[in-house]
Formats: sequence, C-alpha cells, structure tokens
Amino acid sequence: MLFKILYSPEFKKDYKKLPLAAREQLKLKGALFEINPFHPRLRTHKLTGKLRELWAFLVDFRHRAIFEFLDNDEILLLRVGDHSIYRKK
Repeated sequence: MLFKILYSPEFKKDYKKLPLAAREQLKLKGALFEINPFHPRLRTHKLTGKLRELWAFLVDFRHRAIFEFLDNDEILLLRVGDHSIYRKK
C-alpha cells in the first residue's frame, strides 16, 4: 500500500536547512516510508509527552522526521531536523 505523503510548511523550511547528505538520506528513507512507515530501517517510534499524538522516524544518526497519520492512507510530515525539532512543536 502506498501512502499519500503531505508536507507542512515547517517541514519544507526545515528540509531546506538540512545538510546535503541528510537530504539525500531523507530521499532514500522517504521511499521506504511511503511504502511502509514501519520499515525496520526507519526505526519509527511513537513520541511521548506533549508530542504523544505524533510519530518520528530516523533519517540518519542525527536527524529525525516528525509526522502524524491523518487517515488510512495519508501522512503529514511536520518537521525534520536534529533533536531541536522536538522542542519547536
């Protein structure tokens, strides 16, 4: 099943600030994510605390992407970056 991926304005701004290597890694992980958001290589996990309604996956060792499921086949990518993105929401 392919998911429809939507991008928040904040995600688009964050993406432009990523180092080139992280952007390339995000493209690779994004292809996996579109097919299976819980692919083991993504290490997808539910967030806690104020962000408990959201999920995150690993882009690379330093960068994460935060997202939410909108319905059965739509996902909204909210933020991407280092751990500081958890404080900005």
